[in-house]
Formats: sequence, structure tokens, C-alpha cells
Amino acid sequence: MGNLGATEIILILLVVVLLFGAKKIPELAKGLGNGIKEFKKATKDVEKEIDAEESSKSGSQKHL
Repeated sequence: MGNLGATEIILILLVVVLLFGAKKIPELAKGLGNGIKEFKKATKDVEKEIDAEESSKSGSQKHL
């Protein structure tokens, strides 16, 4: 089920073009790209917060 061949991909793209129209696809792609970029930024911010918290905990344990 997870293996898509060239024929299936072309068929999916054709359906997308028929549903949304050729003019709307770049707008949809741009919105999807912006969403992915924001998600990655939020993920990096959370990772930085976790690293900072771990660093502060390990720093306070060294003094014990």
C-alpha cells in the first residue's frame, strides 16, 4: 500500500489539478511550504528549550 509507482503519482496529480485548478496549485504549495517551515522552527525552539533546561539541571548537579 505504501509503494506508489509513477502511474499512481501521475493519476494523483491529475486529480489534484482537476479539483483545484492549475492556478490554485502554486498557492497551495506555498501554503504547505510555509506550514512545514513554521513546524520545523517550532520544533527547533522546543529542542533548544529542552537543551537549556537539561543544561541548567546538570549545571546545578555539579555543585552538589
